[in-house]
Amino acid sequence: MHVLSDANGPPLLVGVSAGNTHDSEGLKPMVEGHQTRHGPHRGRHFKPQRLHADKAYDQADLRRWLRGQGIGVRIARKGIESSKRLGRRRWVTERTMPWLSGYRRLSPRYERDPRNYMAFLGLAAALSCYKRLIRLTT
Repeated sequence: MHVLSDANGPPLLVGVSAGNTHDSEGLKPMVEGHQTRHGPHRGRHFKPQRLHADKAYDQADLRRWLRGQGIGVRIARKGIESSKRLGRRRWVTERTMPWLSGYRRLSPRYERDPRNYMAFLGLAAALSCYKRLIRLTT
């Protein structure tokens, strides 16, 4: 399960890959999928300013690719930064994953077909965004 979330925590984009693929292989499709979204004002493209990620994404080619896209990189370095101290921004993303895996169909993966799992993952993301919206407006 791959999740691209906002700085406040709600998931912007969700994706699924095979269980035996590395997390870093899902980064490029997620960022490219997010950059194709059009803004509501004057047809602009929304582009993320910075990307915060954990040590699984600490690869030189990913860092170069993100900088080439004009995205600032804040990825924890292997062997240098402790995983105990997540930091203010990375904690928000780490919190988003339990929001999604708290739904019964997602925690242990019951679905064999990735399309069905992706549908339930999208539904869970929509529900978590809806709950967040209700909490902010009431």
